[in-house]
Amino acid sequence: MAQPGTGFVFNVTRREHELVVPAKPTPNEHKLLSDIDDQEGLRFQIPVIQFYRNNDHPFTRGRDPIKTLVFYYPFAGRLREGPRGKLIVDCSGEGVVFIEADADVTLEQFGDALQPPFPRLEELLYDVPGSQGVLNSPLLLIQLLAGVGFGEVTRLVCGSFIFALRLNHTMSDAPGLVQFMTALGEMARGARVPSIPPVWQRELLLARDPPTVTCTHHEYDDVPDTKGTLMALDDMAHRSFFFGPAEITALRKFVPPHLHKCTTFEVLTACLWRCRTIAIRPDPEEEVRIICITNARAKFNPPLPVGYYGNAFAFPVALTTTRKLCHNPLGYALELVMKAKSDVTEEYMRSVADLMETKGRPHFAVVRSYLVSDVTRAGFREVDFGWGKAAYGGPAKGGVGAIPGVASFYIPFTNKKGENGIVVPTCLPAAAMERFLVELDCMLKDKDQVPDSKASTFITSAL
Repeated sequence: MAQPGTGFVFNVTRREHELVVPAKPTPNEHKLLSDIDDQEGLRFQIPVIQFYRNNDHPFTRGRDPIKTLVFYYPFAGRLREGPRGKLIVDCSGEGVVFIEADADVTLEQFGDALQPPFPRLEELLYDVPGSQGVLNSPLLLIQLLAGVGFGEVTRLVCGSFIFALRLNHTMSDAPGLVQFMTALGEMARGARVPSIPPVWQRELLLARDPPTVTCTHHEYDDVPDTKGTLMALDDMAHRSFFFGPAEITALRKFVPPHLHKCTTFEVLTACLWRCRTIAIRPDPEEEVRIICITNARAKFNPPLPVGYYGNAFAFPVALTTTRKLCHNPLGYALELVMKAKSDVTEEYMRSVADLMETKGRPHFAVVRSYLVSDVTRAGFREVDFGWGKAAYGGPAKGGVGAIPGVASFYIPFTNKKGENGIVVPTCLPAAAMERFLVELDCMLKDKDQVPDSKASTFITSAL
């Protein structure tokens, strides 16, 4: 297995990128995004990557993307900005970016643990110059990476494929994106129509008339960075951490009896927030935040329609001071996380939409904030293009977004022992990462054992 820092290098040869348009004419119209979609904090490109082990089924560019775009034709358009910052999809049919590439590499060379950070990600998912903008740029980019000499869309030298995708986040959240990718896979396997018809209906999450903010939304507080606590981005370390049954059991030993019904997400989030805060060393009296992305689809009565592929989540937040978070037992952080998640209701979502309309679509607060997003149930690994289940599927890296280093994803993962668990890509300044390793090890080992940063729980990747 290649080790970090050993210079793992492979060559990628890209064919000329092209714009792929729907297979037949689609409505030339303008569609409003919802007031959840077009908030400032979602105006960025989200990278996703799928690794598939060798299979003989070909993905054909002529049949699959263009047929799927007939049903998801807004993806082939461009975003325009209207009055008061409102985003509108111009369904112009200009197309999505499609790239084919070859690589002289095998999946085994990526290491025993196939998870972020991935070496040469900028080649696995190439940012075509001029395509990265939010406005007036392609909304979707797809790259198929393969090896030399195996046909139109070829494969890695081991016979495997890498499917990488970049999406303008204002268009969809993780469930919505997986719905589109699933439809793409169904078309690749011969379907004529998607099994779940796509539903636009973004008017369901527009602000009310008149807009009325009825809930408290600290996630959108204007927090000044008075003490320079935003992390410098010039020396960032990227690691992935695996939490299987043994690790979660170890963390649950710190849970007080009255909180034993907490979920894995809640206890893991409380742990990572506390360890991360200790590692980055904010001022003891400064306010720190945990933002727990919460899927709100089922919070509505009636629920949002099956097939809705817009953004339908909230950013509920918990607040405390550095001193309280770091000096109290884990149960303190855990209760804050559980309370934040429980805040999300239909009225909460309506209130967010109204806030966006009245406050100019603010970005969520990032100063001394840590954001976590659980995609373990989104279904990335189950997306099948005819190559079976993905060996890895999900976000291409941690720390994505307008402010790198703020966010982590919880991604389903099976380690080399066959244990199912969660992998969490994490991005921190190098010195803070070392302190984070020590704090996390203390929680995953016997409390009385001297922590050893050399024996940490991070997964070695091919970096």
